[in-house]
Amino acid sequence: MTDARLRHGRASLALSFFVQGVTFALLVTRIPAIQDRYGISDGLLPLFLAAVPILAGAGSVVTEKVVARVRPGGVLRWAQPVVLLALLGVGAGNALWEAALALGVFGLAVGALDASMNMMGVSLQRAYGRSIMLGFHATYSLGGIAGASMAWAGAHWDLSLLVSYLPAVVVLLPVAFIGSRWYADGASVEKGLGEARGKGAASVSFKLLMPLCLVMSFAYIGDSTVSNWSAKYLQDVLGSSEQLSTVPYNVYMVTTLLGRAVGDFGVRRFGAVAVVRFGSVLAAAGFGVVAAAGGAWVGMLGFTLLGLGLCVIVPQTFAAAGRMFPGASDTAIARLNVFNYVGFLVGSPLVGALGDAWSYRGAMLVPMVLVLATLVYARSFGAEPARYGGGHERPHTVDVG
Repeated sequence: MTDARLRHGRASLALSFFVQGVTFALLVTRIPAIQDRYGISDGLLPLFLAAVPILAGAGSVVTEKVVARVRPGGVLRWAQPVVLLALLGVGAGNALWEAALALGVFGLAVGALDASMNMMGVSLQRAYGRSIMLGFHATYSLGGIAGASMAWAGAHWDLSLLVSYLPAVVVLLPVAFIGSRWYADGASVEKGLGEARGKGAASVSFKLLMPLCLVMSFAYIGDSTVSNWSAKYLQDVLGSSEQLSTVPYNVYMVTTLLGRAVGDFGVRRFGAVAVVRFGSVLAAAGFGVVAAAGGAWVGMLGFTLLGLGLCVIVPQTFAAAGRMFPGASDTAIARLNVFNYVGFLVGSPLVGALGDAWSYRGAMLVPMVLVLATLVYARSFGAEPARYGGGHERPHTVDVG
């Protein structure tokens, strides 16, 4: 594979991360409008919301099997258009069963998309021989900001879901599909790719992978706490206005983007273990500031620290799995990706239950402790490749500018 093809592959994959950031933000930030459109009761809504990550986990498991025969780029090439069309289906339906079908398709396709995108990112990072994963996730954050802004405009102008979603899908669908022509993964520079993949499923030790799975869950428990409870916390606990309560999540997204934009330089300079440790301590400090805050502005400072700390953990967890199992990275990443959705499922209900039974200030200490527990597993981010048949498989590197 030429250096130019790797650069084109990197750019096209970054575009896919951006498109998915836009798409996911358009869905989650318009949940109240989706509930109103389909008449979903407050009791039924949690079931709808839980179904999406559960099906996404199933989609990730299926992707593990599919990529044994089809490259991750082939999965991503078709999963991304399905996700976009499912989003459009959510906006276009009228009956409750139509919403359930569209969200179900969205969930399954998102699982395949998340797994295949990160498989390709880890493979390209291995080919580059230096950290680039945080850059991909930075474009996802940028897409999330763009999608949330579009959703705000749709809500501000009282646009229907279909009118809100249609322009984004019309623009992003052909862009993503055309961009997929340049997908490339670093694995194609290695000899014996087919044999390595054929042995991959049997080569991944769940015992070795488990620390990274726990870290992934802890990170998404923290992330879902911010996305689901920051507005309520600022308004109900810290006494902010309704308008001000919408700011923390936007601040969190911006700081996530900034942290990821510079994170790869930190990994190259100080190493993944040091960056993950620093991010964990910073995120835990953010939760501590939020829990102890006496006013809205101090609370916002806490959410700012959270964004800067949490943003480095997830991309580095995927990268660490790729380093740990270089001959079976696709399998490892597909399995690790399931714990993304485990954390998402656990985080919001956990904080809500603790907040109702105890206090929301106290509830913020739980994700703080869980994120801080990442320090216990930080050494896994610098682990040597797992052994295969008595020898180490070393990643192939290419000098790419």
